[in-house]
Amino acid sequence: MKAIFRVLIGLLAVSLSLVFVGPAASARTTAVPAAAATTAAAVAVSAVPAVGTWPVSWQGASNSAVTVRSLQYLLNAHGADLAVDGIFGARTNSAVRNYQAGHWLVVDGIVGPQTWSSVLVTVRRGSVGPAVKAFQDQMNARNIAAGGTANLAVDGVFGAKTEAAVYYFQNRLADYWGTAVDGIVGPQTWQPVISNVLPRG
Repeated sequence: MKAIFRVLIGLLAVSLSLVFVGPAASARTTAVPAAAATTAAAVAVSAVPAVGTWPVSWQGASNSAVTVRSLQYLLNAHGADLAVDGIFGARTNSAVRNYQAGHWLVVDGIVGPQTWSSVLVTVRRGSVGPAVKAFQDQMNARNIAAGGTANLAVDGVFGAKTEAAVYYFQNRLADYWGTAVDGIVGPQTWQPVISNVLPRG
C-alpha cells in the first residue's frame, strides 16, 4: 500500500512540474527562426508514405535522362532558365546549388531526398507550367519504355488527358501500396513518378 501511495505522489509531482514548466518551455519554442521553419516545412513535405527511393543525381553521375529532365523542369518552375535536355551539366549544377542556397538546404549540388522533396510543385487540373511538363514527360517515358508511344503533349497544360494519366497511374499504385487516388500530382505521387516505380498490372 505504501508503495502504491509513493507512486501516486511521484506521478502527482511529475504532473505539477509539467503544468508549471510546460508553458514556459512552449513559450521558448514558439519563436522559430525562418531558416528552421523552412527546414521543418521541407521535412514535412517528405513525410509521406514512401513508394520508391528518390534517385540521387549530380553532375558527372550516371543520371537517367528522364530524371534529369524532371529536375530541370522543376527547377524552371522555381525560376531557373534551363534548357531541358536531360544532361546534368554545369548550368544544371549551378541551378541546383542556387536553389539549395535559397531554400536552406546543404549546398552540394547533389539532388537527393531533401532537394527532391523541396523542389516538388503540386499540380492538378487547370495547372500550367514546367512542373506539369515534368509529369507529362515522365508518363511518356514510361509508355515508350513499355513499347508504346508518347501519348501526352508535353505542353505544360494540365487538361483532361493529363488528368486521366494521373488517375490511371494512381489507381495502379493504390492497388499495391494504398496511395491516394485524387488526380493531384503532389508529393505522394511525385515520389513514385520520379523514382521510376512502375506499377504492376
